[in-house]
Amino acid sequence: MRIGNIEDMENTENAETLIALIQSEKHRHLSRLEKWKNWWHYYKWYVICGIILAGIACNLAGNALGLWQPAPDFQIAYVGETALPEDTVSALENAFASMGQDNGFDLDFNRDGKVIVKVNQYAGNSQSADSDAHYYGTAAEITLIGDISDGDSYFFLLENPDSFQQTHQLLANPDGSCPDKADDSVSDKVLLWSDTPVLSELELGSYSASLFGQRTTGDSQELLARLYLGRRCFYNDTMTDNAEQCSALWNLLTDS
Repeated sequence: MRIGNIEDMENTENAETLIALIQSEKHRHLSRLEKWKNWWHYYKWYVICGIILAGIACNLAGNALGLWQPAPDFQIAYVGETALPEDTVSALENAFASMGQDNGFDLDFNRDGKVIVKVNQYAGNSQSADSDAHYYGTAAEITLIGDISDGDSYFFLLENPDSFQQTHQLLANPDGSCPDKADDSVSDKVLLWSDTPVLSELELGSYSASLFGQRTTGDSQELLARLYLGRRCFYNDTMTDNAEQCSALWNLLTDS
C-alpha cells in the first residue's frame, strides 16, 4: 500500500473520531451547574446592562417621586399670586427647622434624627386675562387641591386669607376645630406675620431673584411681613402627618 494512502486513512480515522467526539459531547446530558455556566457565558453582558439600566430608571423615578428624600417633619403651603424667591424659601425652611432650639421645643416629629421643613409653593392667578398667567394659576390651584386632599401641608402661608377661606373653608378655629359651613371669616384663624414676634424675629436674610429679566434684591422679612399664617382643620379622620405636634407648634406661635 502506498504511504499516501496510509496517511489518508489515518486522517480519515482522526476526522471520524473528532466528529464522534463532538456528537457525543452534544448529546451528553449537562448538569444544572454546567447549563448555568453556559448560559451565563453567552448572556452575562445582557444581564449586567439590564441591571444598570434598571438601577438608573429606579433612581430617576425615585427622585421624581421623592422616594429617596427624607420625609419632612411638617410642611407649609404658600398661596399667593407671585412665587416667593428661592432664597426666601430656603431661609424660611431653615429658620422653622431651627425654631425649636430657641424655644426648647422638639421639632423632630418623625423621630428620624433631623428636622426638615418643606415649603410648597402654589403661586398664580387663574383669573388673570393673560393666557400664560391663567394657565399657571389654574395649574397651581389643581396642585393645591391635591395637597389639601392628601393632607400634605398643615400650615398655610397666605397672601389673601379671605379669598382662600371663601374657596376652601379650611382654616381652623382657634381651638383647632373646623368652622361652621356658614363661617368663611378669618377672624382669629390667621396670624399676621409682622404682628407675630416668633415669626417677625426670624433671621431670614436677603434674597436675590430675577423678575422680568432684571435682578432684584430685598429683605425676606419685609417680603413676608404682609402675609398671614394659618393652620388647617380636618373634617374627617384623615389627618396630616404629625398633626398633634404641629398643633402644639401652632400654640407656641400664638402664645408668643
